[in-house]
Amino acid sequence: MTDLTLTVERTINASQQDVFNAWLNPDMLRKFMMPAPGMSVPAASSDPKVGGRFDLVMQAGDDQIPHAGTYKEIDPHERIVFTWESPFSVDDSMVTLIFAPKDGRTHVTLTHVRFADEQARDNHQGGWTGILEALGMQFS
Repeated sequence: MTDLTLTVERTINASQQDVFNAWLNPDMLRKFMMPAPGMSVPAASSDPKVGGRFDLVMQAGDDQIPHAGTYKEIDPHERIVFTWESPFSVDDSMVTLIFAPKDGRTHVTLTHVRFADEQARDNHQGGWTGILEALGMQFS
């Protein structure tokens, strides 16, 4: 296990409040938590409070991949920190989202820490990039 880190950034054409809230809303999570084209999210739930959990299922073809986490920090409209639990993650894997206003839009910085190896980090880099692209499409 290593302390590899990745950061993905994207500016989204929506208010800081709307982009922040999308990450806590299960209906929105089903629309954008797709790391690759052709995937879907048939199930998502969220208890958006510190100590609350989220659960979602990403589906690729016939494969259903469970993902979950516990909210560690929720600073309204500015920051969300959660654990990341999946068949491909390691213990103490964490994701931090920072939301900042930028020219009437919202700049999102996603940082994910702790991966088993560089290949896992690189795979997640592509996945998070796809997720932020799908999120942006929800507001275009």
